[in-house]
Amino acid sequence: MPGVVSFHASSSRKEEEETKDVTLSKGGFMNTGYSEWLALPIGMATAVPVLSFDWYVVNEETQLAAAFVAFCVIVYTQGGDAIHAALDENAKTILKEQREDEEQVIDAMEKLIVSLEGQQENPEIVKEMNAMRLEAYKKMNEAGAIKPKHDLKVQVERMLNMIAAEEASNSEKTKTALMEECAANVSKQFASDKALKKSALDAAIASIKGTGSTDPVKGAFVKFFQDKSAQLAKVKDDTTEKDQRVALLAKANSVAENEGYFFRFDDKGVPTLV
Repeated sequence: MPGVVSFHASSSRKEEEETKDVTLSKGGFMNTGYSEWLALPIGMATAVPVLSFDWYVVNEETQLAAAFVAFCVIVYTQGGDAIHAALDENAKTILKEQREDEEQVIDAMEKLIVSLEGQQENPEIVKEMNAMRLEAYKKMNEAGAIKPKHDLKVQVERMLNMIAAEEASNSEKTKTALMEECAANVSKQFASDKALKKSALDAAIASIKGTGSTDPVKGAFVKFFQDKSAQLAKVKDDTTEKDQRVALLAKANSVAENEGYFFRFDDKGVPTLV
């Protein structure tokens, strides 16, 4: 990719591999061209008078320095190449990782540039998207204002259906209790009165013959309900109705609480928003 190399902070491989000028050397002892072994007799000849006249005293410091120099020479000659290779490999690894990181940064910057250029070239699309977003927010706000009303309507309908079902259930229970009481009362009357038994038997025979006759059993049921109605009209005690009302309101409030309705009933049965 043209121009990418200029983004790198590190030097390029070409710069690292510049050709170095090579200076020719004569070699040998002190670049004189003579063999290095010439240093051995020269050193011995020089050391004899130096040591004989005590120009230089060989002590423990000299021995320690000699040992250290020998150690450095051995390390340099025997392990220098290995140490150099290890350090050079580590340097190459660090340089490779640095270049990879730089390539990733360059790619990210180029993608960002392309993205910014695309946004500059399409301002109308951005405006249309903003207009669509505002319109969507407006519709969501309108829906949010209508939804609670719709939820309240559904909750009221469910509550009315529940109350109607509960009242129908109480009515059926009352009818069943009255029929059971009426049947027991009529059965007791006919079981204890021989005349009623005989009249019931005669009515049954006449019905079989088809001659027609007044049914005393039917009359007994009718008379029971008439007496029961008159008795209830005289009684002012409405404890049963109040108990049923209290139970109904308690059940309605329990349902409203569990279902999260927006209203509750007070002791008088009037709904109030919560």
